[in-house]
Amino acid sequence: MPKYRDDVDRVLRALADPTRRGIVERLAKAPAAVSVLAESFDMSLPSFVQHLGILTDAGIITSEKTGRVRTVSLRPGALDVLHLWLDEQRTDAERRADRLGIHLARHHEGAPS
Repeated sequence: MPKYRDDVDRVLRALADPTRRGIVERLAKAPAAVSVLAESFDMSLPSFVQHLGILTDAGIITSEKTGRVRTVSLRPGALDVLHLWLDEQRTDAERRADRLGIHLARHHEGAPS
């Protein structure tokens, strides 16, 4: 079992909710002020802020307050733990197919046209 299992569990729990996935998808484009971000979601601001708290606790987003405006953004590398875990779940056949694809691509690049 990977040492980072708790991190994987925390991130997956946070992303299990469609609203939180929507927030992450939106923040992948650019950071946003909480009030602006909340406009895209059909819920009260306190409910929306609870979703942000869950994403913050999971280490997926960070926030910064400047004056009266709180801006949230994705934390760089926050989802890397999922990439690691998913890669470990790949079968040997998938890995062999990947290596074959790389080999064929290299062979094709060197072949005369």
